[in-house]
Amino acid sequence: MKYIYLNCIIVLSATTSISAFSVSQQSQFAISNRMICRQRAETALSMGLFDGVKGAFSAPPSSAIDSERETPIDRWMGWNVKPMDDASQQGPIQDDGFVDSMDAVNYVTASIAKPMGIVFEENDEEFGGIFVLSLNEGGVAEQDGNIKPGDQLVAVNDVNVNGFKFDPALNEIIKSEGEQTKLTLFRGTQEQLYGPTGASQEWLEEFISK
Repeated sequence: MKYIYLNCIIVLSATTSISAFSVSQQSQFAISNRMICRQRAETALSMGLFDGVKGAFSAPPSSAIDSERETPIDRWMGWNVKPMDDASQQGPIQDDGFVDSMDAVNYVTASIAKPMGIVFEENDEEFGGIFVLSLNEGGVAEQDGNIKPGDQLVAVNDVNVNGFKFDPALNEIIKSEGEQTKLTLFRGTQEQLYGPTGASQEWLEEFISK
């Protein structure tokens, strides 16, 4: 404002001097115009400097700010804080492959005549039990279509063999005397059946007896 005020004094002084020497009206007008243009140009230059300062404060940062580094000035200026990852917004990550071993929908039953054409394998020692390793091509079990490789054997007829070692579990199939033997199997992994979230013996006993 001081700079503009001095310019005004210069304009007034120039006009007064010109009047004193009886300069023509056309000359006075031209001189006044030159002084006013100069005043406007210098004012615009001065304001332009302040505009640059304003832009420096209002411009957003080149990258998002991490929430741990956010300061009060960041919030006051409206600068964006780095958003949380999608995983943290959605809560704990769920295992999409989880299979509930206490839900009957995850079990299959099949009545199979012997020889069944099923190759069983024992689970890891820490879990126990046996599972279907493979099906013989063209065998009874493959033609039946209900049993799949990876299924965990949990019952033979009405006998709970959950957690049995290899020989005792197969013996239940061998000694079955009917034309067909009913097998109940869990369609999931050994961890899901025998791990911390696995089915309780009480639940299996009730499920098998139905």
